[in-house]
Amino acid sequence: MIATDELRDRVREFLSRYDPTRHDRSEFLRARFDAGLAWVHYPPEFGGLDAPRALQPVVDEEFAAAGAPDNDPRSNGIGLGMAAPTILHHGSDEQRRRFLRPLWTGEEIWCQLFSEPGAGSDLAALSTRAVRDGEDWVVDGQKVWTSMAHAAQWAILIARTDPEAPKHQGLTYFLCDMTAPGVEVRPLRQITGEAEFNEVFLSGVRIPDTQRLGSVGQGWRVAMDTLMNERVAIGGGNTTREDGMIGVVADTWRQRPELRTPGLHDRLLRLWVEAEATRLTGERLRQQLAVGAPGPEGSAAKLAFARLNQAISGFEMEMLAEQGLEYDDWTLRRPEVTDMTARGPGYRYLRAKGNSIEGGTSEILRNIIAERVLGLPAESRADKDVPWKELPR
Repeated sequence: MIATDELRDRVREFLSRYDPTRHDRSEFLRARFDAGLAWVHYPPEFGGLDAPRALQPVVDEEFAAAGAPDNDPRSNGIGLGMAAPTILHHGSDEQRRRFLRPLWTGEEIWCQLFSEPGAGSDLAALSTRAVRDGEDWVVDGQKVWTSMAHAAQWAILIARTDPEAPKHQGLTYFLCDMTAPGVEVRPLRQITGEAEFNEVFLSGVRIPDTQRLGSVGQGWRVAMDTLMNERVAIGGGNTTREDGMIGVVADTWRQRPELRTPGLHDRLLRLWVEAEATRLTGERLRQQLAVGAPGPEGSAAKLAFARLNQAISGFEMEMLAEQGLEYDDWTLRRPEVTDMTARGPGYRYLRAKGNSIEGGTSEILRNIIAERVLGLPAESRADKDVPWKELPR
């Protein structure tokens, strides 16, 4: 097993050969991947060193101290947090070689084609069809709430390949080229005035069978791995004390004493403590992830993140009174990264409403926590063993 000092030496030796001030950004990132210094817990042939995941901050700190460019992880969160671990776990060696390197370097952005107008919380009820045609699959359907679809080159996609099977069993997982003929992306304008989400129409889109991830009919099992990683990425992100919205509110409190009241002071302290407890819980979750695969605990982290963000944004609006009602910009935007701390309080209040929907609704996450963490009896599901084609829609 590689030691911390040895890992630091590897980074410094790499930097002696690839001066970040003298190399093109893409060239530098490709070389870093090839040296096994991308995600160190991955196999050597796919950007890693088979090292413990807990050593990743050591590598990142060394590169940051040297002023080296990173791979702009916020712009490709779906690719890095969801597509990459799924491809590593379920993909063939050929798929790993094709996709992981340009994904990590940020040369190819990814999005997620899961939810549909009639299959959001009940994802297994989706109706997008994939029909085998020789060496290809022909896909028809509609997806919705697709972040980054307007900027993505690739998508992770679930489609129904066997309507005769029960809804969880007739699904297959694909890697879809977003530039392929038949893929149409349309913006969805949100309550904030932005259009960071999209609806995607798939009309006769041909996907080679070589871009199928996992076995035919096993798409639900593959998708569960994706969703567990997604919830860890959302709720267990790497943060420092007073990072995010609680930091914005705390700074306002310190800088504007005229806003303070005893009642607000008590509530702010409670929110601050809750934010810190959530941050430390996320740190523990990342430590658990370092020694194994993500589990249902990620659902609890994501649930807490959404509830806390909404509580903090509501507190901020109340603290600022009429000033909190001001909205900085209703212009239609197509952001590639959502930064809630860079906009005004009105934006934060509205945008936080989406936190309890995206990445799994809070209601569904409570079911997951109840059944898979607390061991409570599962809800009755009369449609679980019924062929999908016989289900009312």
